[in-house]
Amino acid sequence: MTAFRSRRGYAARAVLVVLLMSLVFPLSVSASSAHKTGRTPVVLFPAFHFTKLLITAHSQTVAPDCPASGSFEDWFQNTSPSTTFSQVCEDRLMTLRYDASHKKPMPKRFSNQPRVTVTIINYGMTQSAPFYEPMYQALEAAGYVRNQNIRVAGYDARLTPDIGDFVARTKKLIEKTYRDNGNRPVHLVGHSNGPIYAEYLLTHTSRAWRDKYIHGFTPFAGNFPGQGSVYLLMFSGLNITDFSFPTTKANAESSARMYLSAPSTYISEADPRVFGDRETIIQDASTGRSYTPKDYRRLFDDAGLAREKEIANYYIGFLRMSSPSSFPHVDVYAEKGSGIDTVVGAVLNDLTVGQVIDPNTTQFFTRDGDVNQEDITNNAVGNWQAMRCFHFSLTDNPGIDHFSLPGNANVLSRLVADLALPRSHCR
Repeated sequence: MTAFRSRRGYAARAVLVVLLMSLVFPLSVSASSAHKTGRTPVVLFPAFHFTKLLITAHSQTVAPDCPASGSFEDWFQNTSPSTTFSQVCEDRLMTLRYDASHKKPMPKRFSNQPRVTVTIINYGMTQSAPFYEPMYQALEAAGYVRNQNIRVAGYDARLTPDIGDFVARTKKLIEKTYRDNGNRPVHLVGHSNGPIYAEYLLTHTSRAWRDKYIHGFTPFAGNFPGQGSVYLLMFSGLNITDFSFPTTKANAESSARMYLSAPSTYISEADPRVFGDRETIIQDASTGRSYTPKDYRRLFDDAGLAREKEIANYYIGFLRMSSPSSFPHVDVYAEKGSGIDTVVGAVLNDLTVGQVIDPNTTQFFTRDGDVNQEDITNNAVGNWQAMRCFHFSLTDNPGIDHFSLPGNANVLSRLVADLALPRSHCR
């Protein structure tokens, strides 16, 4: 979900700048011309905060020291950051409200701040996720057409896929893509957190629906069981535009509290049923106590995060990757990176919310991974090999970092080849 700078230095972060592209506007094409190509249409599920969001305040009063009205965009590598709203103001307006009433199901307890609206910019279109320009170009080189047989199932990255109309909205997009391309089944592609949303959709639709509309599923480094480093965000925060740690206490606190309010934080935290005690996620220097994913409840208790622990108990391990209930029951062509030192946790001064992390002096805990997600995360999808009948493959890409994976020429060549394969016929 996130990338971190540490004193070890990650040259791979330079790749992020190289991949930044300008917006590309859709080409006009008729449905009949796309029908003639006979290509399997693609719907992409972007990574965490790689979908462009528009946040608009309408005479808001929740943050009185911030502009009452106006708008700003939220997305990784935002090329037009706000000159009106500070980062602290953006965080505060994007912090979700939580209704602790047990009369409401957990997914119904979250809402935006009063007089603040959040919408997806260009939903369904490639312009909504510009980070994936190399993928769009590779598909175009294979005869694909943007916004005809390449579409994007964007989402509000603060929310989990069980909240709001995600399933209904995404099903509608897939069904329309199917119809617009000569009733051809659609191939789902996801990156990082995106595969969580795709997998939730596949496990919350009928076998008949999948048989009709889905060709297969390609997760690029799917963050299915979460990752250790996300626990750190509860204390330090992380700025979305460049995935850097906040450098002031005010920003660290506003950012950390935004993550604490978002249910997506918890689905992205390492599931103890998968990770156990195999890595240290937090060490409290004031007490000398260390915490592994297995200890997450004690971590929340010691940090005084009682309300947040309630959310964590519901959403950590959301997909149950250790259970057959996670099987998507479609053909899967998974890709991962490896061989790169990857942050999984850190030593903090204490367990207070809003700590400024100095990447040059902070002690980080690392293990093998793709610079963003550790090997435990990226290997968890291997459980799906137990699916009966359906194809499953997991291809390792040593030395290819998390952010380069969906733009790597070899990976994209395999994707194009997999799109041309027939589906498994399983009954």
